[in-house]
Amino acid sequence: MPIPVIDLADARGPGVPGSAAAARILRTAATDSGFFYVRHHGVPDELVARQFELARRLFELPATTRQRLSIRNSPIMRGFEGLGEQTLDAAARPDLKESFYCGMVYPADHPYVKAGYQTYGPNQWPGEIPEAPAVCEAYIQAMLALSRRLMNLLALSLDLPESYFDATSESPMVTLRMIRYPPHPADADERTFGAGAHTDWGALTILAQDQHGGLEVQMPGGQWIEATPMPGTFVVNLGDMIPRWTNGLYHSNPHRVRNHHSSGAPRYSIPFFYEPDYFARIEAVPGTVAPGEMPRFAACTAGEHLREMYRKTYATA
Repeated sequence: MPIPVIDLADARGPGVPGSAAAARILRTAATDSGFFYVRHHGVPDELVARQFELARRLFELPATTRQRLSIRNSPIMRGFEGLGEQTLDAAARPDLKESFYCGMVYPADHPYVKAGYQTYGPNQWPGEIPEAPAVCEAYIQAMLALSRRLMNLLALSLDLPESYFDATSESPMVTLRMIRYPPHPADADERTFGAGAHTDWGALTILAQDQHGGLEVQMPGGQWIEATPMPGTFVVNLGDMIPRWTNGLYHSNPHRVRNHHSSGAPRYSIPFFYEPDYFARIEAVPGTVAPGEMPRFAACTAGEHLREMYRKTYATA
């Protein structure tokens, strides 16, 4: 089946009449590829356009600035990541992309910041773009509101109370990433990707992509299809926490990127990664484990899960 579209025009708030219909479409998507589009999501086009403009400016900064603000200089991996510094598919070549990471601003005396937990702490900002922190914070807050609403609909899709996941979102782990993909090399082999095949680590990813396309999703049967850009929409996919939360009922499918656009221009994308509170319990929710059976996944906290994913990908402690 193609990637479905969920229209949130009548489902933006708790208890509204359109929520049940949106939840049904979400369940269909979640039990298939784990991917869907959302339209009429309430995020202004101007906010998204401003974020893309900031992304272009960030990657135009001098190499010396980007090196100084490398994620290698941040204990929570905020800042710039250069071409080839990440390999999402161990069987492929290093990814042909460069990134800038930032996250929510928590006060220095927040207990998670003081403990040094992953994703909680200061960002690194280039002085050449003084408005960057405010631009990113506005976008993060819009994405966080949309993430919380989608988690409401996810709960409804599982026949749970709409507010079931609310308690897990008190101090969420969120990451905003701006990515630039250069044109795909003409002489590239079959092991070369902008982003190799992978699943996302957290709960939800909300992606704004430009009109170049290039995102490919692996369907349950193994075939790859394009997640074609659709104006006014975000592409949403479920991350690895959701199968753990649903005992494998809902899927987190592999996806990859190749910038084959005929213009030869770079591709920009802006994924927002939503993960719940560091100590949120990730275990099978009611109704997903048959009587007499054991859960398919061991229970863990969101922080434990995310820390293990970072360790595997970046060889961090």
